[in-house]
Amino acid sequence: MSQMPYGFFHPRVVRVEHVSPTLRRVVLGGQEIAGVVSGGLDQRLKIFLPHPGQDAPVLPDVLDLDWYARWRQLDPDVRGIMRTYTVRAVRQDPPELDIDFALHGDLGPASRWAQHARPGDRLSLLAPVVADNGGVDFRPPEDTDWILLTADVTALPALAAILGSLPPGTPVRAFIGVPHPDDRIALPTEADARISWDPADLTTAAFPPGTPYAWLAGEAATVRGQRRHLVNDRGFSRAAVTFSGYWRRGTTEDDLLEAAAAEAAA
Repeated sequence: MSQMPYGFFHPRVVRVEHVSPTLRRVVLGGQEIAGVVSGGLDQRLKIFLPHPGQDAPVLPDVLDLDWYARWRQLDPDVRGIMRTYTVRAVRQDPPELDIDFALHGDLGPASRWAQHARPGDRLSLLAPVVADNGGVDFRPPEDTDWILLTADVTALPALAAILGSLPPGTPVRAFIGVPHPDDRIALPTEADARISWDPADLTTAAFPPGTPYAWLAGEAATVRGQRRHLVNDRGFSRAAVTFSGYWRRGTTEDDLLEAAAAEAAA
């Protein structure tokens, strides 16, 4: 790859939209957003949030292959708070990028920030600048006959983007868990989609014939259990199941980063 697949961006909040009791959409804008390239329907990026009292997040001065090591060397009480999110949508006229935040009170810095975000607030992104950027998981093979999707509320924005972009008539079975009845948002799609808002239905649902492809996202232990069910009980090929732990119960992203760094240094 001839260039870094990601770049630092420093947008401001343009507006905030109420999606559901648990989902709040933060729309980011600024001319530099025109440089963000989404490589797929569940495109990941990093957000960096300021600490209370800061006007903007503190980041390394230069983006290169060593940026993460330099970010880790900064004082944790000063450096930008890093979290991973999916892109809900990118538009070019005007340049805007949507991120849907799952709110859970003041239990985490991202939820706390999103609850109080106002137009003009600043944050930073490490976002893709080329389509081939390694931050996309939803990649059904060409011989896929039908698609299975699962998500909790943290992965619902990515699932909604996937559903909305599937070709007309694509057979889809989706199983979604949300904490509030009003989180059962509309999911426009031209696919032939059957949607259940009870994830437990996955274990008893009838599936279409043909070759499946499954995309599972949400709490890490839950998606691992769903994968085991599909492979062991439903006969899915392991290669036909993509699963992503968007979060882990009882563990923060900071904990996961520290554990990964310790393992790499061992």
